[in-house]
Amino acid sequence: MIVLLAEPRGFCAGVDRAISIVLRALEKFGPPVYVRHEIVHNRWVVEDLRRRGAVFVEELDQAPDGAVVIFSAHGVAKSVEQEAAQRPLTVLDATCPLVSRIHREAEKLDRNGYRILLIGHRGHPEVVGTMGQVAPGHMSVIAKPEEARAFLAQQHGEPVAYLTQTTLSVDETAEVVAVLKEMAPEIREPAKEDICYATQNRQNAVKALAERCDLIFVLGAPNSSNSNRLREVAERAGRPAQLIESARDVRPEWLEGVQTLGVTAGASAPEVLVEELLETFQERIERVELLAYCRETLSFPLPRALQD
Repeated sequence: MIVLLAEPRGFCAGVDRAISIVLRALEKFGPPVYVRHEIVHNRWVVEDLRRRGAVFVEELDQAPDGAVVIFSAHGVAKSVEQEAAQRPLTVLDATCPLVSRIHREAEKLDRNGYRILLIGHRGHPEVVGTMGQVAPGHMSVIAKPEEARAFLAQQHGEPVAYLTQTTLSVDETAEVVAVLKEMAPEIREPAKEDICYATQNRQNAVKALAERCDLIFVLGAPNSSNSNRLREVAERAGRPAQLIESARDVRPEWLEGVQTLGVTAGASAPEVLVEELLETFQERIERVELLAYCRETLSFPLPRALQD
């Protein structure tokens, strides 16, 4: 069996920065440090940080006064920031800078009187955080073209703008945007593309895999939006795909008749999981090749409080 490794795959700059913030905080302040929500959606990463002294909580009241608290890469609502500011906490914000940019755009649109449509998945932490940047009722979540039609059919007179979650399927989002522009040609678009560069690059790399592979494995967590989108992109390209957390999830029957296997990893999945997969099936692998779509060089600085 030939294995084609997608490039890019795995950690993006935002995820790398978020994990580095937790590690540096543990070095500087010592354990425990409290992380609100999973720092990124990957069980391996979370368990590794937990062993090092990170404590993961869902709400701030689970962290004691005087604690070091880190906001996850997905971002938080303004109400969470305000709650933290009212308590004696040391707060470090690991929100991905690309998500923070969308937060600022939402605030600006709200100040200018726009009714905001957020294309995204209801209940996802990033969506919850973005909606929390404006007053209740000023932003609505839509996920499908028919939801866009239904919303705009009832909208009269008020200026409308849209934003998107950063980890969506590029192709599916384009379908929703096409409906928005068809029904509301004057709709305000984001100043920049909201779906992040890493999400787009990994999806394009999977499309390249789909042209040459019989089966594609996506390493990532079941609650990881960007990992689920990679699986869907492969399937939309006509290739069977499996989302797995590790090599232990692979069923032997999946590999029957597979001559070329494609492997990628979501933006929150560490490379060690790819290495483990290759080692587990090394006896069946004839060779491993890199299928490169592009090379990523972007990095984000750490918060000033953690910089040397």
